[in-house]
Amino acid sequence: MSDATKQTGLALLREPFPAHQISKLPKPYKADSPKGKCAECGGYHGLPAVHLDYVGHAALTDRLLDCDPAWDWQPLAFTPDGLPAMDKIGGMWIKLTICGVTRLGYGHPDGKSGGNAIKEVIGDALRNAAMRFGAALDLWHKGDLHGDDDGPVTEAPKREAPPAFDPVAAHDRIAKKLEACKMLTALIDTWKEEWPTIEEITEARADLGKSLTDTKDRLKAELAPKGDAQ
Repeated sequence: MSDATKQTGLALLREPFPAHQISKLPKPYKADSPKGKCAECGGYHGLPAVHLDYVGHAALTDRLLDCDPAWDWQPLAFTPDGLPAMDKIGGMWIKLTICGVTRLGYGHPDGKSGGNAIKEVIGDALRNAAMRFGAALDLWHKGDLHGDDDGPVTEAPKREAPPAFDPVAAHDRIAKKLEACKMLTALIDTWKEEWPTIEEITEARADLGKSLTDTKDRLKAELAPKGDAQ
């Protein structure tokens, strides 16, 4: 877009983001998907996974500053200590003001904890509120928002639903992985890495969760240096 036709103010928020400002967010099909190097995004995460396009905090902030250098956001509520009020699941409602117009947004930590959770909540809330102004709306919609309504209607391609969580298969995979550990440190690291899936297994089948715990304790005793086994 040339400088002569470049949009300003709120209209600029509706402009598509350039490709170099669009990131990929991997979402594994299963909670216990084995991790590996991803050929699509180069990251290390559960595979296989679908990759969702999204605009990161920095790119969105840059666009907001272009629209309104004085843009601002505020938590919708505060605690008695004057801190932003979070809901029972760690999420937060905010008010985003751009060019004098205020709209609400909501963000949640997406499983993160500590300082990373706070940053995730703020970034997610800003993206959600900015979407109410039209920012990156094409990425949220995943379709043609402005197609010809009088044209033929085509059904969107159906995406195969990810398979349901199988606690037995997950148990067998983790048990095999634990048995393959040759050092105590490797056993401990494997247990920590697989803990979220172990919790999910235990919720579904308490007996399978106990079986993994028994396997871990047995191997810990076998791998511990003599005199250190407990």
